[in-house]
Order: sequence, then structure tokens, then C-alpha cells
Amino acid sequence: MENSNDHYDSPWKSAIERYFPEFMEFYFPAAHAEIDWSKDHVFLDQELQAVVQDAELGKRFVDKLVRVSVLNGDEKWIYIHVEVQGTKQAEFAKRMFVYNYRIFDRYDKPVASLAVLADKHKQWKPTSYGYTVLGCSHTIKFPVAKLTDYEDKLDELLASDNAFGWITAAHILTQQTRKQHQERYEAKLRLVRILYEHHWEKQRIIDLLYIADWLMQLPDWLNSQIWQELETIEENKKVEYITSIERIGIAKGIAKGRVEGRVEGLVEGRVEGRVEGRVEGESRLLKRLLERRFGPLPQWASEQLGSAKEDELETWSEAVLTAPTLEAVFGKTDPS
Repeated sequence: MENSNDHYDSPWKSAIERYFPEFMEFYFPAAHAEIDWSKDHVFLDQELQAVVQDAELGKRFVDKLVRVSVLNGDEKWIYIHVEVQGTKQAEFAKRMFVYNYRIFDRYDKPVASLAVLADKHKQWKPTSYGYTVLGCSHTIKFPVAKLTDYEDKLDELLASDNAFGWITAAHILTQQTRKQHQERYEAKLRLVRILYEHHWEKQRIIDLLYIADWLMQLPDWLNSQIWQELETIEENKKVEYITSIERIGIAKGIAKGRVEGRVEGLVEGRVEGRVEGRVEGESRLLKRLLERRFGPLPQWASEQLGSAKEDELETWSEAVLTAPTLEAVFGKTDPS
């Protein structure tokens, strides 16, 4: 199983949306070559949910519907349905089949269904689904990229200029280091160092650090060591990509997303009696962010955190990024 603290869905969603052309080029190069990338591609998440809302056939990391233009052919544009599947599921191929014909029925346009299989079962690689009855056949065949196929190519992945080479390596290393804090720390540090060796632009590095932090969760004391190593790397290379404010922002964004993910999971069946626990968790997360920026908290700040309501925690979490002082975070003019 994955580490109970490992969450793959949000980093994959973020990466696909930010770097979709690279996603296609890395996993599906033949399809990438047929798309006109000089024209905008459009993500249609709400439209996809409307199409498949009553066809929930198992959990997955990500599903995306994207409208793209093609270089050749009669159609001006087509739809691409992308699935990133994290676990082995008997119904997965059927879901690809159902989603494909529903999207076609909705838009009356060609639909390409593509799958990235991010599970750990090397032999599981469904590529089709269909049926034949009374001489009538209905079948879908879909391209698949299997992440376990890359496990012996880590050096090649990390040397790639494609963001998804690095992301694939990060995903594999996350799976390989579950419940192994020291090994995960070393793998994460290796990934961070590789980022700076690529000399990518600042925002790309921030994006990928965010993904690494979300994927490769570590105890706070080891994460602090990662950030210290990052400071050393930047000093040696005489660059400053990640400021202290941006580090807090990365941590805050990840913390907020994890809280939202937990809440979403609770809604499915165990919401009752958990609001108090959720507020307590948000309070602890905010306390860590405040301490990272302002140092040990005085008693008055700890007391305010301890008695805060959920909406107050939300307001203070926003303020921690830009407030010049600890007092300003809490809206205090007199720290006494």
C-alpha cells in the first residue's frame, strides 16, 4: 500500500494542467505529433463531470477532458480524455469505454482516450474493452503508458528536459520509499539537486518543488533538512529561486490541499463528529507555518490558535504569506 500520508492526485492534476504539451510528448508522442500546439488547448473539467457524474466506476487519481486542434483531417478539433489510474481495478477498462462513448454522444466529435497507469502491478496493462452480441461488435482500444516500465530508467528520466521525466521519477521514488524516511529523504534531496542542474526557469522549479513536497511527504525535521540543503545549493550556485515567503506559500498550499482532501474523503461517509478534529489539524498546520516564518510563538499567539474557529484559521492562513509581523497576521496592533 502507499504510505498513509502519500497523496498523488493533486500533484498529478497540477502537473497535467501546467505542462499538458509535455505530458503528451512524454507519454504519447505519436498523438502529440498530430496536435496543433500553436492553437490553445482547453481543459473541460466541469463538462467532463456533467457527462460522467452517474458513471462512477472506481476511484482514480485524475481524469481530464481536453479540447485540442489537430494538424490534419476533416475535424477542426477533437477531444482528448486522459485518465491517470493509481490502483489495479477490474472495472478500469470498462470506465474508459463508458466515458469515451458518453463524451462522443455529448459533443458528436472524435474522442481519444488515453491512460497512464501509475499502480505497482507490472503485469496489469488493460488496453481495450468491448463486447460482441448477435454479430454486432463494439470495442475501444486505447493507448497506455505504464509507469513501472520506467523503473529501470531513473537516470534517463532525471536527465530529460521534459518535466514529466522528472515527475515520473519522483512518483516511482515515492512508491519505492514508502515507510522508509531516510531513503525518502535521500531520494527527495536527489530530485531537488537535479532540478537545479537543469537550469530551468524559476516558476518551473517552484512548480516541481511543490509536486515533490506533495508526493514525498516526510517528518517535519527531515523536511527542514531538505530546505536547508536547498539554501546551500542556491548559495553555491549563486541563485535565489525560492524565497522564504515562497517556501511558506508552498507549504501552505500543500497543507490546505491536504486538509481539503481529508474533508472530501470524510464527506463520503464519516463527516459526523470530525469538524472539531479538522479544526485542530488546521490549527497545528498554521502553527508550524507561523513558526517557520516568525520563530517560536509567544503565549498569546498559541492561545489564539488554541481557541480559534475554522473561519479565523482560514483568514490567518491567508495573512501569513504577506503580513510583516506576527501581530499583523492576527490583526493585532498591540502585542501585549
